[in-house]
Amino acid sequence: MKYICSICGYVYDEDKQKVPFSDLPDNWKCPLCGAPKSAFAAEKDPQSAREPASKIAPILDEDIKKLSAGQLAALFSNLARGCEKQYKFEEAALFTEIADFYTAGVPSEENTSIDELSSLLKNDIDEMYPLTMETAENAKDRGAQRIRVWGEKVTRMLSSLVDQYRAQGEEMLKNTEVWVCTVCGFIYIGENAPDLCPVCKVPAWKFEKIEGRRSA
Repeated sequence: MKYICSICGYVYDEDKQKVPFSDLPDNWKCPLCGAPKSAFAAEKDPQSAREPASKIAPILDEDIKKLSAGQLAALFSNLARGCEKQYKFEEAALFTEIADFYTAGVPSEENTSIDELSSLLKNDIDEMYPLTMETAENAKDRGAQRIRVWGEKVTRMLSSLVDQYRAQGEEMLKNTEVWVCTVCGFIYIGENAPDLCPVCKVPAWKFEKIEGRRSA
Protein backbone atom coordinates (compact mmCIF):
# COMPACT_ATOMS: atom_id res chain seq x y z
CA MET A 1 0.00 0.00 0.00
CA LYS A 2 1.15 3.52 -0.77
CA TYR A 3 0.33 6.62 1.25
CA ILE A 4 0.62 10.09 -0.25
CA CYS A 5 1.30 13.39 1.49
CA SER A 6 -1.56 15.75 0.67
CA ILE A 7 0.78 18.72 0.86
CA CYS A 8 3.91 17.91 -1.13
CA GLY A 9 3.00 14.63 -2.83
CA TYR A 10 5.69 12.51 -1.14
CA VAL A 11 4.84 8.82 -1.47
CA TYR A 12 5.36 6.43 1.43
CA ASP A 13 5.58 2.98 -0.13
CA GLU A 14 5.15 0.26 2.48
CA ASP A 15 6.73 -2.34 0.19
CA LYS A 16 9.91 -0.27 -0.17
CA GLN A 17 10.05 1.03 3.39
CA LYS A 18 9.34 -2.42 4.88
CA VAL A 19 7.32 -0.78 7.67
CA PRO A 20 3.50 -0.56 7.56
CA PHE A 21 2.31 3.02 7.59
CA SER A 22 0.05 2.26 10.55
CA ASP A 23 3.11 1.21 12.58
CA LEU A 24 4.81 4.61 12.21
CA PRO A 25 4.72 6.66 15.44
CA ASP A 26 2.09 9.39 15.73
CA ASN A 27 4.79 12.07 15.74
CA TRP A 28 6.29 10.83 12.45
CA LYS A 29 6.51 13.58 9.82
CA CYS A 30 6.86 13.76 6.06
CA PRO A 31 10.61 13.67 5.29
CA LEU A 32 10.15 16.20 2.50
CA CYS A 33 7.85 18.94 3.83
CA GLY A 34 7.50 18.14 7.54
CA ALA A 35 3.75 17.53 7.39
CA PRO A 36 2.35 15.29 10.15
CA LYS A 37 1.29 11.68 9.64
CA SER A 38 -2.36 12.80 9.56
CA ALA A 39 -1.70 14.67 6.30
CA PHE A 40 -1.20 11.34 4.48
CA ALA A 41 -3.93 9.36 2.77
CA ALA A 42 -3.96 5.95 1.13
CA GLU A 43 -3.47 6.04 -2.63
CA LYS A 44 -6.75 5.87 -4.50
CA ASP A 45 -7.78 4.80 -7.96
CA PRO A 46 -7.45 8.00 -10.08
CA GLN A 47 -10.83 7.34 -11.67
CA SER A 48 -12.68 6.98 -8.37
CA ALA A 49 -10.79 9.64 -6.42
CA ARG A 50 -12.33 12.53 -8.27
CA GLU A 51 -15.74 13.98 -7.50
CA PRO A 52 -18.10 13.99 -10.50
CA ALA A 53 -18.19 17.35 -12.20
CA SER A 54 -21.99 17.39 -12.02
CA LYS A 55 -21.76 17.76 -8.24
CA ILE A 56 -19.53 20.83 -8.42
CA ALA A 57 -21.10 24.18 -9.18
CA PRO A 58 -19.10 26.63 -11.31
CA ILE A 59 -17.91 29.93 -9.87
CA LEU A 60 -19.67 32.81 -11.61
CA ASP A 61 -18.83 36.49 -11.94
CA GLU A 62 -21.47 37.16 -9.29
CA ASP A 63 -19.51 35.02 -6.86
CA ILE A 64 -16.33 37.04 -7.47
CA LYS A 65 -18.21 40.23 -6.65
CA LYS A 66 -19.14 38.78 -3.26
CA LEU A 67 -15.51 38.33 -2.20
CA SER A 68 -14.24 40.49 0.63
CA ALA A 69 -11.26 42.81 0.35
CA GLY A 70 -9.12 40.25 2.16
CA GLN A 71 -10.16 37.45 -0.19
CA LEU A 72 -9.45 39.59 -3.23
CA ALA A 73 -6.07 40.55 -1.79
CA ALA A 74 -5.21 36.88 -1.36
CA LEU A 75 -6.47 36.07 -4.87
CA PHE A 76 -4.34 38.71 -6.59
CA SER A 77 -1.36 37.97 -4.38
CA ASN A 78 -1.49 34.32 -5.50
CA LEU A 79 -1.80 35.41 -9.13
CA ALA A 80 1.28 37.59 -8.67
CA ARG A 81 3.24 34.67 -7.26
CA GLY A 82 2.14 32.46 -10.13
CA CYS A 83 3.34 35.02 -12.64
CA GLU A 84 6.64 35.40 -10.82
CA LYS A 85 7.16 31.65 -10.98
CA GLN A 86 6.67 31.83 -14.75
CA TYR A 87 9.08 34.82 -15.01
CA LYS A 88 6.28 37.18 -16.02
CA PHE A 89 7.53 39.96 -13.81
CA GLU A 90 5.53 42.80 -15.37
CA GLU A 91 2.27 40.93 -14.84
CA ALA A 92 3.40 39.94 -11.33
CA ALA A 93 4.00 43.60 -10.46
CA LEU A 94 0.52 44.57 -11.67
CA PHE A 95 -1.17 41.80 -9.67
CA THR A 96 0.88 42.81 -6.61
CA GLU A 97 -0.29 46.41 -6.99
CA ILE A 98 -3.91 45.26 -7.07
CA ALA A 99 -3.33 42.95 -4.07
CA ASP A 100 -1.81 45.85 -2.11
CA PHE A 101 -4.83 48.01 -2.94
CA TYR A 102 -7.25 45.46 -1.49
CA THR A 103 -4.96 44.70 1.46
CA ALA A 104 -5.16 48.35 2.48
CA GLY A 105 -8.93 48.01 2.63
CA VAL A 106 -9.02 44.94 4.88
CA PRO A 107 -10.64 45.83 8.23
CA SER A 108 -9.01 44.64 11.44
CA GLU A 109 -10.62 41.55 12.92
CA GLU A 110 -11.58 41.46 16.57
CA ASN A 111 -12.36 38.56 18.87
CA THR A 112 -10.94 36.00 16.44
CA SER A 113 -9.81 32.61 17.65
CA ILE A 114 -7.57 29.79 16.49
CA ASP A 115 -10.65 27.56 16.32
CA GLU A 116 -12.27 29.96 13.87
CA LEU A 117 -9.10 30.06 11.78
CA SER A 118 -9.01 26.26 11.70
CA SER A 119 -12.64 26.14 10.58
CA LEU A 120 -12.04 28.63 7.76
CA LEU A 121 -9.01 26.71 6.47
CA LYS A 122 -10.90 23.41 6.45
CA ASN A 123 -13.81 25.05 4.60
CA ASP A 124 -11.40 26.21 1.90
CA ILE A 125 -9.98 22.68 1.57
CA ASP A 126 -13.33 20.86 1.55
CA GLU A 127 -15.44 23.27 -0.48
CA MET A 128 -13.65 26.16 -2.15
CA TYR A 129 -10.68 24.43 -3.77
CA PRO A 130 -12.83 21.79 -5.56
CA LEU A 131 -14.90 24.65 -6.99
CA THR A 132 -11.90 26.60 -8.20
CA MET A 133 -10.31 23.56 -9.84
CA GLU A 134 -13.49 22.72 -11.73
CA THR A 135 -13.71 26.30 -12.99
CA ALA A 136 -10.07 26.35 -14.06
CA GLU A 137 -10.41 23.03 -15.88
CA ASN A 138 -13.58 24.13 -17.67
CA ALA A 139 -11.74 27.22 -18.87
CA LYS A 140 -8.72 25.09 -19.84
CA ASP A 141 -6.57 27.57 -17.93
CA ARG A 142 -3.41 25.68 -16.99
CA GLY A 143 -1.97 28.63 -15.12
CA ALA A 144 -5.04 28.88 -12.90
CA GLN A 145 -4.95 25.12 -12.33
CA ARG A 146 -1.33 25.33 -11.19
CA ILE A 147 -2.02 28.23 -8.84
CA ARG A 148 -5.00 26.36 -7.43
CA VAL A 149 -2.85 23.28 -6.76
CA TRP A 150 -0.24 25.41 -5.00
CA GLY A 151 -2.92 27.18 -3.00
CA GLU A 152 -4.50 23.97 -1.77
CA LYS A 153 -1.17 22.49 -0.72
CA VAL A 154 -0.21 25.64 1.16
CA THR A 155 -3.64 25.76 2.82
CA ARG A 156 -3.39 22.11 3.84
CA MET A 157 -0.03 22.84 5.46
CA LEU A 158 -1.46 25.89 7.25
CA SER A 159 -4.37 23.78 8.51
CA SER A 160 -1.94 21.11 9.70
CA LEU A 161 0.22 23.68 11.51
CA VAL A 162 -2.83 25.23 13.17
CA ASP A 163 -3.94 21.80 14.40
CA GLN A 164 -0.46 21.11 15.73
CA TYR A 165 -0.39 24.46 17.50
CA ARG A 166 -3.77 23.79 19.08
CA ALA A 167 -2.39 20.54 20.47
CA GLN A 168 1.13 21.64 21.46
CA GLY A 169 0.92 25.40 22.02
CA GLU A 170 4.15 27.41 22.13
CA GLU A 171 6.16 24.22 22.66
CA MET A 172 5.71 23.61 18.93
CA LEU A 173 7.85 26.67 18.12
CA LYS A 174 10.50 26.16 20.77
CA ASN A 175 14.11 26.14 19.52
CA THR A 176 13.14 26.32 15.86
CA GLU A 177 12.52 28.83 13.07
CA VAL A 178 9.59 29.64 10.81
CA TRP A 179 10.24 30.02 7.07
CA VAL A 180 7.89 31.23 4.33
CA CYS A 181 8.34 30.63 0.60
CA THR A 182 8.08 34.04 -1.09
CA VAL A 183 6.72 32.47 -4.28
CA CYS A 184 3.87 30.20 -3.15
CA GLY A 185 3.49 31.02 0.56
CA PHE A 186 4.39 27.56 1.87
CA ILE A 187 5.32 27.64 5.57
CA TYR A 188 8.09 25.43 6.90
CA ILE A 189 9.11 25.00 10.54
CA GLY A 190 12.70 23.93 11.07
CA GLU A 191 16.18 25.16 11.86
CA ASN A 192 16.88 25.85 8.19
CA ALA A 193 14.73 26.39 5.12
CA PRO A 194 14.28 23.29 2.91
CA ASP A 195 16.65 22.94 -0.05
CA LEU A 196 13.63 23.08 -2.36
CA CYS A 197 10.12 24.29 -1.65
CA PRO A 198 7.95 21.14 -1.45
CA VAL A 199 5.15 22.96 -3.29
CA CYS A 200 6.61 25.16 -6.04
CA LYS A 201 10.18 23.75 -6.13
CA VAL A 202 12.06 27.05 -5.83
CA PRO A 203 15.43 26.93 -4.00
CA ALA A 204 16.04 27.71 -0.34
CA TRP A 205 17.10 31.31 -0.97
CA LYS A 206 13.50 32.08 -1.98
CA PHE A 207 12.44 31.47 1.65
CA GLU A 208 12.25 34.26 4.22
CA LYS A 209 12.67 33.71 7.94
CA ILE A 210 9.88 35.21 10.04
CA GLU A 211 11.57 37.69 12.35
CA GLY A 212 10.23 39.34 15.47
CA ARG A 213 7.82 36.57 16.49
CA ARG A 214 7.21 36.01 20.16
CA SER A 215 9.80 33.72 21.72
CA ALA A 216 8.57 30.24 22.58
